[in-house]
Amino acid sequence: MNQRTFSLELRPRIPDKLRRLEELANNLVYSWDREVRGLFWRLDRKLWLECGNNPKLFLRRVPQARLDSVAEGRDFMEDYNRALSSFDSYMTLGPRPEIDGLLDRGSDLIAYFCAEFGLHESLPIYSGGLGILAGDHCKAASDVGMPFVAVGLLYRQGYFEQTIDGAGRQQVRAHVSDFDDLPIQLCRDAHNAELRVAVEVAERTVQLRIWRAWIGHVRLYLLDSDVPENAEADRGITRQLYGGDSDTRIQQEMVLGIGGVRALRVLGHAPNAFHMNEGHAAFMALERIREQVAAGIDFDTALELVAGGNIFTTHTPVPAGHDRFSHSQMRWFLQKLLPALGCEESKVLALGSGAGDAGEQFNMTTLALHASRFHNGVSRIHGGVASRMERELWPDLAPEENPIGYVTNGVHLHTFLARAWSQLFHDSFRGWRNELLDVDYWSRIDSIAYERFVSIRQQLKRDLLLDVEERMQRQLRRNGVPAAVIARAAAQVSNNDSRTLIIGFARRFATYKRATLILTDEARLARILNDPERPAIIIFAGKAHPRDEPGQAIIQRLYQTSMKPEFIGRLIVLEGYDMLLARNLVQGCDVWLNNPEYPLEASGTSGEKAGINGVVNVSVLDGWWDEGYDGSNGFAVKPVDPAYWSDLPAEAAALHRDEEEARQLLDIVEHQVVPLYYGADGKGYAPEWVQISKNSMKSLIPRYNSARMVMDYLRQSYAPAVRQTRKLGEAGGAAARELAAWKKVVRSRWKGVGLELAQEPAPKLSHGDRLVLEVAARLNGLGTQDVVVECVLGRGEGEAFRVEQTLPFAPAPREGGAGEAVPYQLQLTPLSGLQHYRIRIRPVHAAMSHPLELGLCTWLQGGSD
Repeated sequence: MNQRTFSLELRPRIPDKLRRLEELANNLVYSWDREVRGLFWRLDRKLWLECGNNPKLFLRRVPQARLDSVAEGRDFMEDYNRALSSFDSYMTLGPRPEIDGLLDRGSDLIAYFCAEFGLHESLPIYSGGLGILAGDHCKAASDVGMPFVAVGLLYRQGYFEQTIDGAGRQQVRAHVSDFDDLPIQLCRDAHNAELRVAVEVAERTVQLRIWRAWIGHVRLYLLDSDVPENAEADRGITRQLYGGDSDTRIQQEMVLGIGGVRALRVLGHAPNAFHMNEGHAAFMALERIREQVAAGIDFDTALELVAGGNIFTTHTPVPAGHDRFSHSQMRWFLQKLLPALGCEESKVLALGSGAGDAGEQFNMTTLALHASRFHNGVSRIHGGVASRMERELWPDLAPEENPIGYVTNGVHLHTFLARAWSQLFHDSFRGWRNELLDVDYWSRIDSIAYERFVSIRQQLKRDLLLDVEERMQRQLRRNGVPAAVIARAAAQVSNNDSRTLIIGFARRFATYKRATLILTDEARLARILNDPERPAIIIFAGKAHPRDEPGQAIIQRLYQTSMKPEFIGRLIVLEGYDMLLARNLVQGCDVWLNNPEYPLEASGTSGEKAGINGVVNVSVLDGWWDEGYDGSNGFAVKPVDPAYWSDLPAEAAALHRDEEEARQLLDIVEHQVVPLYYGADGKGYAPEWVQISKNSMKSLIPRYNSARMVMDYLRQSYAPAVRQTRKLGEAGGAAARELAAWKKVVRSRWKGVGLELAQEPAPKLSHGDRLVLEVAARLNGLGTQDVVVECVLGRGEGEAFRVEQTLPFAPAPREGGAGEAVPYQLQLTPLSGLQHYRIRIRPVHAAMSHPLELGLCTWLQGGSD
């Protein structure tokens, strides 16, 4: 019999005394303020967990009797008033003093575009590290009081729920969100009508709703194409994060970039700096150019105006992470936008073409670089990698000189720091929340008593192991694992011995992250983990993209290894990786493992989250750890260059590299980590280990928190971009028009520009002598005000040349006509010892955002190097 089942949700009426619970449930301050989150947890812990830690959903289902009861009770109302006081204090907090020194909060505004935002498990519109980073960026912008708005997409399926079956295969189930459950509200006009924007996609017009989420002071606007007026296919554009094929992707990116700008306009926002967090948002630049062209400005001037206020952050050195669309896709899907840009189509398509792109391919990273003047990678190493990857855009420059810099990622301290540490800091340091950028301040962590420090570490570990045991048993029971095997596995984590060494590895299972590196020598690993006197457990968690078969094969191998007799309960693979499990792992483990293939880890923030909680990093010197490791705060695996085995095929050389780095890793774990952790008495948390743990916290907290990160962005990119926007936009864009015209002239004449030695320089000098350099510059119709001649002085030869000084020549008085070479002279005091120098000429203009943004440079040829 087919029986129909109805559902009914009886919603409570919130008592007037508790009315502001709804306000707290609709501001993502709860994602990091534990006092606010604790209110919901204390109302009904079981229901809170059943609702996925979602306060808005929770308030729809909490029993009326419970609300009425606590509204009349003293204890809960005291907690409620205390949480409200903390919330109100935060919301009225002024900006950090540095903000007012760099931005005008009344007129300046930063707009931040990203395809995903990982703020909390209750708003599932994220997939991985890019989204978590974007969420932390918004939280930090709110903390420091930056004038800031963010723009993204609202997905019905923001991430997938993962299970692992009995064969170790990842199983995927789409997580479909009900927007009524999310901490978002529809944006409406003064007459309460929905605010909409439209984007022309191919031959159709797609309507978009605008939703708003509050992240403290920051507004996040999310665009949604699932509206009745749209065709079914168009309603699906924003249905799934990174879903569908290349056609779906280009349409999503049009909605994000073009629709995002239009949404800000209809909402009344006028940002003067725009941040593209990855190339997904780069169509935003084309929409901003279209606006300028519609206002009567030519394309070249519009490009300069827009690019001067644009910031671009690239996050991955992996080629697959950079979206490319065919020119035919561009012509079809942007058929309404391209003609509105006021220039020939080829000129627009050239913005997405780099020397490394094959055929008629439009590269979104290349567009973002061409249409911005402030660019960065996300760590020192990654900045260098990105500079080398994109060197074709500035072919005359060495990669280290091109305009791609770096801002190392940080994590939102208040989100990922365990409550126990926050409470300890509050009891011991009081003003610690105002000292997040003061490196010296955090040396006081050394003053925390050994017993107090260890008790917190033990409690965090116990909390983690309780969660792990529950998850592991549920997972194994579902997969039909015999009860005896489950009991054996659980026995390793269910005892109360919180001194067993716990190693964690949790992140996206991409092949370059090499999750299985530690399995290179399984017998040795089994011996380490099963040492009866000094045991260890290693916990793996993470997801692979549903279409990433090699990544899924990694999960399968890990799971199958975990079920071998020697690894049961010692090597644990957990399913369902999400922000909640991630927080528990980075707080509760003793050791955090990270072993990417150098230099493919752009930054990697999971180790930062672990380190701020006193978890000790064991990591390859890549990404942020290359900067963060100081010799006393963790352990370093030194990357091995596979070029050492240059006589072997690349695959064989990479295998040798993996074997060598795995040997290093196991040596560190067996001969350094385990002995230091257990100490002479073998009981764990030896004083020497606790000192490393303290060193981790005091060195990482002030350097790798997201407040430091956004302040770096402010100084390096946001404030300069705001200044450029003002400068280039004055007098109807006069400076931008002049700059665009000047660049056109310079590009047309640069092939005729060159340098010649006027006289051969001395090869040897004595101390106290000055080196006199004289050259003649052929300017090919340019003026001396258009160029600068420089001596680049440094050490090393060829590829090993390191710049130490760059000194300008002065044009010398001359006789003769305008077409003759111009003499330039420089007298300099050389460096000590052997040195090398090169001489170049490059264009210069006061309105450029970066002195080398044109990428044009001619070097003096011939002679010795």
